[in-house]
Amino acid sequence: MSTLIETDAAAGLAALGSPVRLRLFRLLVRAGEAGANVTDLVRLMEAPASTLSHHLAALSRAGLVRQARRGREVICTADYERVNALAAYLTESCCVGLDLGCGVTTAA
Repeated sequence: MSTLIETDAAAGLAALGSPVRLRLFRLLVRAGEAGANVTDLVRLMEAPASTLSHHLAALSRAGLVRQARRGREVICTADYERVNALAAYLTESCCVGLDLGCGVTTAA
């Protein structure tokens, strides 16, 4: 059973609904637990820092990205627990069929 509620899942999916944010998030997934600093993300995304900051904030508000200050750097990481919860929410009733209220259950 997923620990996300519908509004949390919708917020996460909406945050990933932008091609730029999806690309940024996938980049952070590739970075793994070590994450990536914002300076490197700006270079890799070939985007202005202000634009990237806007997209990182949206992903952070949705709980998909964590940001931590390490000295002068801001390190961003994908929140794998949240991503796994989102995936679990989407698939938690997989293949159980639909109750159509007529005594017939159909496979999804």
